Amino acid sequence: MEHGTWLHGTLVYLAAAVIAVPLARVVGLSSIIGYLGAGILIGPWGLKLVTDAQDMLHFAEFGVVLMLFLVGLELEPRRLWALRRPIFGWGSVQLFGSAALMTGAGVLAGADWRLALVAGVGLAMSSTAIGLGVLAERNLMPTTSGQSILSVALLQDVAAIPILALVPLLAVGVHAAQAADTGGWWDAAKVVGVIAAIVLGGRLLLRPALRWIARSETPEIFTAASLLLVIATAALMQAVGLSMALGAFLAGVLLAESEYRRELETDLEPFKGLLLGLFFIAVGMTIDFAVVLARPGLVALLVAGFLLLKAAVLWTMARVMPLPRQERPVFIILLAQGGEFGFVVFQTAAQAGVIDAPASSLLVAVVAISMLLTPLVLKAADRWWIPRLAGSRRTDLPEISEPQHEAVIIAGFGRYGQIVGRLLYANGITPTVLDHDAEQIEAMRRFGWPVFYGDATRLDLLRIAGADKARVLVLAIDDVDQSIEIARMARQHFSQLALVARARNVQHFYALRDAGVELIERETLDSALMTGRSALELLGWEAHHARTLALRFRRHNVTQVLAMAPHWKDEAKLITAAKQGRRQLEEQFAQEREQAQRRKLQAGWAGRTEPAGTMSRADRT
Repeated sequence: MEHGTWLHGTLVYLAAAVIAVPLARVVGLSSIIGYLGAGILIGPWGLKLVTDAQDMLHFAEFGVVLMLFLVGLELEPRRLWALRRPIFGWGSVQLFGSAALMTGAGVLAGADWRLALVAGVGLAMSSTAIGLGVLAERNLMPTTSGQSILSVALLQDVAAIPILALVPLLAVGVHAAQAADTGGWWDAAKVVGVIAAIVLGGRLLLRPALRWIARSETPEIFTAASLLLVIATAALMQAVGLSMALGAFLAGVLLAESEYRRELETDLEPFKGLLLGLFFIAVGMTIDFAVVLARPGLVALLVAGFLLLKAAVLWTMARVMPLPRQERPVFIILLAQGGEFGFVVFQTAAQAGVIDAPASSLLVAVVAISMLLTPLVLKAADRWWIPRLAGSRRTDLPEISEPQHEAVIIAGFGRYGQIVGRLLYANGITPTVLDHDAEQIEAMRRFGWPVFYGDATRLDLLRIAGADKARVLVLAIDDVDQSIEIARMARQHFSQLALVARARNVQHFYALRDAGVELIERETLDSALMTGRSALELLGWEAHHARTLALRFRRHNVTQVLAMAPHWKDEAKLITAAKQGRRQLEEQFAQEREQAQRRKLQAGWAGRTEPAGTMSRADRT
């Protein structure tokens, strides 16, 4: 029976994830929304396929532990030390500032001060799983906002233990007396001992142990050792009442400089993703809709109230911190939500008698709903808030207004446009440069570049820039859709203007050709060929022959791309043509190698050892 129950549960969880997540992605939502929706669907208030959400929540929390371990692997100890001020500085401001503001609001609303304090502290925590999950999904971890979110999340993990220790002390009568007898010094000694064991073990024992295991050349054993490392660290931390996730993060940091870092990441990534998905499903299952339906107005008021109060603290922090304006919405939204640690705080407070069970259920529902809303709010911000920041970031920077008369206009002055501009300036040509990134314009002006602020997709600004008299328009902007729009507009209104465009990829190349652009350069083609040429030279090919091969490959590739242009919207024909072109190139190179080898034999160079494809002296003459 137990085997059947386990099999049924596994089937339900996996089927729910496999169906819900792709559906969420199809409609343009985050995968996290798919997992949360799956949890609601199969949970006690949906199809009732699974009724015990708490057990699954505790098990799936290991996904958060694995995620923190992998985050730690990306942070070398030096980088973590560099983050000490953001962690204990801004992290403390967020946690204590939010807790104080919400506690004060609760007391003013007439709640008991103990309930207000527990609610304030629990709601001040943010979801590490959703926050870091979204950062990873959007590749935002290396950004300023990503590092700031990580710093705040780490402070919350550090603060988790003293918070859990202090919550029972709020109880009255016998509860307070029992809570006071905790043997604090002995517990503190155990905590210090375990942390010291992890640090010293990581420095002295882990690397030799991993090296010994790797010598077995058994991949599945190394995977098992990776899981054992994380589980053992988490178990040690849990044994002394510390955060499992914090312990895993510490172990990851200690191995960040290890030669086995990439192997550990590769082995653990699938487990992390699957367990995180189960965690989000379990969060969706924990939403108590009985509480929500019984007092929907109060639930909505609490959710909106605590999100706005936390957002106010975070908005103030974002203005003071060195956060780029476009990154502030992500910082505010991901930290304004409640977090999984709030569940633990409220359950601990209820068990200690600080708050009653209905209040605990209400607060748990509020946290779960905030976690459900976060990806949706982020999606709305992507559509309405962040573009407005991009478009109105610096209203005090005037648009181009004086008519220009230069022969060349460059639209976009990022890393690509700057190289084009420098080449033109070096040869005595002064182009008119348009860019709509105010910070980029100010940086360029400090270096003496005359860059104008303006959106090149606007016809009136192009006219002011002199497009009706200029000879060349260089499209160097990053945005694919905008570059295509400008190309079509220029073709329609400025027939004399020659267009030279940058293509981000082959699909962009084809779209630009459809818009009437003939001179198009793919931004990575030549740099990749130069890299390949250098690799050939390092392998023994002579420089001249490596250059010839690279140029020949380029010519073949350009010809092939142009030949496939009529079919660029037909994926099947594109794939067929690409395979045929690759075979032709391989056959051509193979024939040339055979001919070169034959000529070497005829010239008496058969005894010379050269890499296949190296030109002989006879070839060079």
